[in-house]
Amino acid sequence: MRTVTLHLDEPPEVVNAGVGIHGLNLPEERFLLPDLWQIHLHKYEGAIELGGTVHPVKPGCVSLIPAGAEVLFRYRGRSENLHIHARLPKGGNEYAVPVMQDAGPTAPALAEMFRQAITAAPEAPARANAEAWALLWRMTRLDPGPAGEGHHRSVEAALAYIEEHLPGQFTVPEIAAAVGLSHNHLTRLFHAATGTTVVAHIRRRRLERARHLLLESTLSIPAVAAAVGIADLQAFNKACRRELGASPRAVREAARKL
Repeated sequence: MRTVTLHLDEPPEVVNAGVGIHGLNLPEERFLLPDLWQIHLHKYEGAIELGGTVHPVKPGCVSLIPAGAEVLFRYRGRSENLHIHARLPKGGNEYAVPVMQDAGPTAPALAEMFRQAITAAPEAPARANAEAWALLWRMTRLDPGPAGEGHHRSVEAALAYIEEHLPGQFTVPEIAAAVGLSHNHLTRLFHAATGTTVVAHIRRRRLERARHLLLESTLSIPAVAAAVGIADLQAFNKACRRELGASPRAVREAARKL
């Protein structure tokens, strides 16, 4: 088993979370939780075997083991992990996630999310569920494997840069420089990951935010245009007609008639 399918439309239910110490007496252990998923952040070198597939383990790896799946843990001496045992939703959108992933530079952030869930579990189960939910979402967005090492994170960093700078003026080369890529390399990776161009994504996100402000706020139309990085009213009007199907004023007035 190399991948598992997650359903994340609703939060998981954390049943247990903590720190595990293994390998002190036995070089390997078989483990099965009939009704609970196992989520681990590993701090040791070893291996796990799941469904006939052996996955090497090293510090900074995260793993997902489905409920009802027997796993063989192989240790090389003292082996520590952070773990969450949880019931996961069974319906909704599906996300294929590798059983084992190297979190790389994301590992410290994931470790903090584990620690927050572990701390919350005894006294604030709802917060533990929320921490585990956010953790699982982060795990769906890690690199898919060695062939894509760094690529997915670069696109994620570009998306974050765009959201942070959306009200301002910036160029694709500036985004590329911020995430440590050339213009052409970012363009290729971005299209492969999202199915669209960087420019088209920026335009869509600006108009999605503009639509929200037109419908839900009392900002003037010039203020809305400035808030989404399109200070020129003529350009804003044209962009709204192209992306939203109507002028900014018509978009707002149509909502008020409902």
